[in-house]
Amino acid sequence: MTAQTYLAYDYPLLGAFWTMLVIFLWIMWFALLFRVVADIFRDDDLSGWGKTGWLVFCVVLPFLGVFVYVVARGKNMGQREAKRVRAQREDFDSYIRMTAAGGSSSVDELARLSEIRSRGALTDEEFRRAKDLVLSGHGPAERPGTTGAGPSAH
Repeated sequence: MTAQTYLAYDYPLLGAFWTMLVIFLWIMWFALLFRVVADIFRDDDLSGWGKTGWLVFCVVLPFLGVFVYVVARGKNMGQREAKRVRAQREDFDSYIRMTAAGGSSSVDELARLSEIRSRGALTDEEFRRAKDLVLSGHGPAERPGTTGAGPSAH
């Protein structure tokens, strides 16, 4: 053994440090590899053959493939991830808004009112009042046969 090799084992703390460093680097390598593979599959701009080519390159020559991918497409990787997170947040927010509104939007409520009016169950005056109520956001539209702003308890 060389003098440098003995140095790590003469000081057990230094040996533990090098072991932890190697383990940390392996974990980081696998995290980067999984991130690149996930980005390859999620990228809508790549064709099927492009995805296959990058995936084969990353599997056959993992270190070189991942590093070339990060250099060639790394900048857009972050932008694609941010776009995906933004889209998920918007979908979640719209779901929360729809759920908090009772599951129906004002557009759905207006369409329902228009259908009821076309069947002749609402007069033009009742339709106008119900439409104003829906557009003001004060509650659900009046249904035929009810009094007040809320649904009947029939």
